[in-house]
Amino acid sequence: MLDKKVINLLQKIVGKEHLTTAPEDLLSYSYDATQIMHLPEAVVFPGTAEEIAAILKLANQYHFAVIPRGAGSGMSGGAVPIKGGVVLAMSRLNRILEIDCANMTVLVEPGVVTAELQEAVAKKGLFYPPDPASLSFSSIGGNVAECAGGPRAVKYGVTKDYVLGLEVVLPNGEIIHTGKKTIKRVTGYDLTSLFVGSEGTLGIFTKILLRLLPLPEMRATILLGLPRLSSLPLVLNALLRLPEPLTAIEFIDDLCLECVVSKLPFRLPQVEGLLLLEMDGSKKVVETRQKDLLELLNHLEVKIITTALGEKAKGLWEVRRAISPAVFQLGEKKSSHDIVVPRAKLLPMIERIKALREEYGLPVFCFGHIGDGNLHVNIMYNQGEEEMAQSVTEEVIKAALAFDGTISGEHGIGLTKARFMPWEIEPAALRLMQTLKRTLDPNNILNPGKIFEV
Repeated sequence: MLDKKVINLLQKIVGKEHLTTAPEDLLSYSYDATQIMHLPEAVVFPGTAEEIAAILKLANQYHFAVIPRGAGSGMSGGAVPIKGGVVLAMSRLNRILEIDCANMTVLVEPGVVTAELQEAVAKKGLFYPPDPASLSFSSIGGNVAECAGGPRAVKYGVTKDYVLGLEVVLPNGEIIHTGKKTIKRVTGYDLTSLFVGSEGTLGIFTKILLRLLPLPEMRATILLGLPRLSSLPLVLNALLRLPEPLTAIEFIDDLCLECVVSKLPFRLPQVEGLLLLEMDGSKKVVETRQKDLLELLNHLEVKIITTALGEKAKGLWEVRRAISPAVFQLGEKKSSHDIVVPRAKLLPMIERIKALREEYGLPVFCFGHIGDGNLHVNIMYNQGEEEMAQSVTEEVIKAALAFDGTISGEHGIGLTKARFMPWEIEPAALRLMQTLKRTLDPNNILNPGKIFEV
């Protein structure tokens, strides 16, 4: 428990107005998108790296947990304060510090909202590609901590591919800087990559240097129906072998489709799934590529449902982003997983998911970034069905690993997947990860209980 002395010391660091122990505030910072809830003992709103450093030094002295938190939109319990302690809310660190057009980089603080960053650089003719479904409210710090992805990962990659450097407060309160604006750099170990995806367990980001690209002039979107799911491998293979990569290849299964069909502004033919394709580039190139792609699709076992250019494509993507809230018509609670399998194993993985639906009598479905093998598997259940949902979860994880896949592609391990880490990571590699954590954080101050079961 934090005693009054520690609270007073924290107030001296950040100011009384930037610390709260009010019950209603503690409740607001006790959970993330998983809805797992553990109350912290205080919430602190630091304004500088130096304040964070002082808080961490205090935490080591008095042995209380510090849990960094962005927007709280994480899907694996990474921001849940399961050991109590202090939640470090990063919302005050929300400035875009520099947009460097000449070098095509941007320097931001971790509390900047992803969509707001994209809008700001777009005004300069620049482009930040990572686009997690939560981009309208998730923060860049959380994106970096989880190595967030999104539909555009097929062409552009994920968050780690855009992080050039970091300012990081280590668990002991030291402040370090990693990376440079340069594209190439092999001076010593790649510490930037070590911290990206570390889920707030190795350090706290206070500045993030990101690389940018030229803003594409045009987007084109095509919605396809799969009359038979069995045609998916042939269709996907053809799409992935195009001379120029598609920006996104998204999949929506039959059960997801039932949940969002009422939101579609057109009638659907009888299909077993949907594919949502996107390409981008110059207007001339996109128009030509769209025409060529439509010609190719006429020779495949798909139904072309609709196409859209430019801003008109946003409506189709809103349907895709509406899936997560829409599925609550199938159950009161949701267990979400973001497995990845080699693309050649996607059909058997999807078939296994459908089989689990029948075996357990629960709504089990998937959608996601099929172009890079990333499936979002969701299990809907009601009060009293928790044990059954947990059994389905284990079967999903086992199937992903049996198909030489991984248990998480972009949501992270956090709290919800920690017990599955030994299922995928060999003992020697797991010990090395734990050694890194102990070396940087010997008192287990920073976000304890995440990634590794303790």
